[in-house]
Amino acid sequence: MPLIIVTGLPSSGKSTRAKQLYDYLAQRIAPADSSTPAKYRLHLISDDSLSISRTVYDLSPSKVPAHTRSANASEKDARAALYGAVKRVLSDRDFVILDGLNYIKGWRYQLHCEAKAMRTPNCVLQIGCTPDRARGVNQERLRKLQQPGAERQDDDVIQEGDTTEAYEPGNWDNLVFRYEEPNPMTRWDSPLFTIIWEDDEAQTRKTFDSLWDTMAGDAKPVVRPNQSTERRGRDAGGDYLYILERETQDIVKRILDQQTADGSSGEVAVPLSAPGKPDLIIELPPGKKLGVPQLQRLRRAFVALNRGGIGLDSVANMAADGLRETFVKYLNDAFENDE
Repeated sequence: MPLIIVTGLPSSGKSTRAKQLYDYLAQRIAPADSSTPAKYRLHLISDDSLSISRTVYDLSPSKVPAHTRSANASEKDARAALYGAVKRVLSDRDFVILDGLNYIKGWRYQLHCEAKAMRTPNCVLQIGCTPDRARGVNQERLRKLQQPGAERQDDDVIQEGDTTEAYEPGNWDNLVFRYEEPNPMTRWDSPLFTIIWEDDEAQTRKTFDSLWDTMAGDAKPVVRPNQSTERRGRDAGGDYLYILERETQDIVKRILDQQTADGSSGEVAVPLSAPGKPDLIIELPPGKKLGVPQLQRLRRAFVALNRGGIGLDSVANMAADGLRETFVKYLNDAFENDE
């Protein structure tokens, strides 16, 4: 089930909207019969749920030394904690809401890759708010926290995305400056859903309905892993690396056997296993006898080049005939260039 990445300016109401989304999804996935176990699980992960302080994002010179500021170590540690929490629960049976700044596009890309590896979709929910309004919310929080007896009371709650902690003004300005808007044209920010500050309950539910239909309804995307990370196909002769070694060794042996038999250069025929296909032809360099060291160097170079599938067309299932064709072409090119 999807990973939903909530993003927006600091103090823009992300936590309020994330809680609303959590309540909405809890209703959608609740079983009709209370005695029936739920088909899906729901998780809300945030800085607050992991007890991550807002100060980890503060890079002011008065707060952290220069070497720490340049490495941004505290913020990296916070993201590592969030990433670990997401990775522990993300699966095809879990809805995961990640409430946080999520302001760096590289971070959103990392989360997208993790969801893709788990074969579950992901989306971005952007909370739209003007910088002036978000700044006003943060200043109001600071004012309340600086009042005598700085402990917050139950009635000291700002309804629009308030949390216990506030950002220092310099830190808030820095985070807004560094914020990278999500771009729906990129795969890691798509699909992108947006809720703005003025959206009422009806409009908010309409957006949540659209998110549900897209990510969990009948039209939900089928997530496939990257082709290059798929397990290679097998045949009766063994796995890919074994076939690669076996076929290249066989071709080298055919070249050496023919040179030993007739003592001259010429052409070497390499048969294919598929019925009806003509033999492959290796054109040996004229007037030159190829030795074992030279052929083995070429073979090892070819194996090293193709061990990880680099340059292969059929990455997902490279059969013996495909490897023979590729190696014969590689040898012919090498012999031609060596002339």
